[in-house]
Amino acid sequence: MQHSVDSPYLVPFDGSFRIADAPTAPPERSGAESDDKADDKKWDKKLKKRTKQLDKLQRVLYADDRHSLLLVFQAMDAAGKDGTIRAVMSGVNPAGFQVYAFKQPSTEELDHDFLWRTACRLPERGRIGVFNRSYYEEVLVVRVHPEYLAAQRLPQEVSLDQFWKGRFASIVDHEQHLARNGTKVVKFWLNVSRDEQRRRFVARIDDPAKNWKFSAGDVAESRRWKKYMHAYQEALNATSRAWAPWYAIPADDKPFMRKCVADIVVQTLERLPLKFPQPSKKDREKMAALRGALAGK
Repeated sequence: MQHSVDSPYLVPFDGSFRIADAPTAPPERSGAESDDKADDKKWDKKLKKRTKQLDKLQRVLYADDRHSLLLVFQAMDAAGKDGTIRAVMSGVNPAGFQVYAFKQPSTEELDHDFLWRTACRLPERGRIGVFNRSYYEEVLVVRVHPEYLAAQRLPQEVSLDQFWKGRFASIVDHEQHLARNGTKVVKFWLNVSRDEQRRRFVARIDDPAKNWKFSAGDVAESRRWKKYMHAYQEALNATSRAWAPWYAIPADDKPFMRKCVADIVVQTLERLPLKFPQPSKKDREKMAALRGALAGK
């Protein structure tokens, strides 16, 4: 199985990750105002370089047709998931790329186990798949709102502590199964600060073009910040593994965040044993004969 990419934002595999120690801003801006955009052009330039590299790597991934890449994005509201996905994947051929957003589960989805609806949307070999939210909602929002479990009609009652441990175990097993079968799973938690989230909520109210993004429900969920941070810390520690690593990306500065995500995606693909298929000797001889005919020789 492929190992994780070296990054200062890699969530360690030993359960030692602490959200209180995880930065929300770029290193050189720690402690500075979050609206300082002095380095935005630099990050944008690096992002463009990475998107060009990603375009080339995606072509080889598609032609090789033995591996797939699944990118999972989780975050608090207004952290920038949609914009990051759009920016990082801007140069990828749509034929080899797909995005699914998972919101409130349907009645049909609730009649299956919690991994079913996402398993149906996994990327085929040769493709890059993106989950905008994912099966991790079942150990995040459902953990903050355990009353949602009533709609799932689970077969047996256990303590909530044992229940969450069981779901973590199911996720780890699921992701290891995917890795064995050629799907590289890479997970991003976009770590936005509560103050920055508030500023972005205000911006959505003040800008008529962004009013559609604002939801009073998002503000209500923000009031449960401590519960969500506890749920995230538990989930990331329980499920960050070499075959399916988590990266806690600082999200207060969007250009920096997008550059970091692109760096990890490109380096992950570079580590895969990808190559263009090579024709056999017989196929090469046939192509040479056809070339001669096409060229009129």
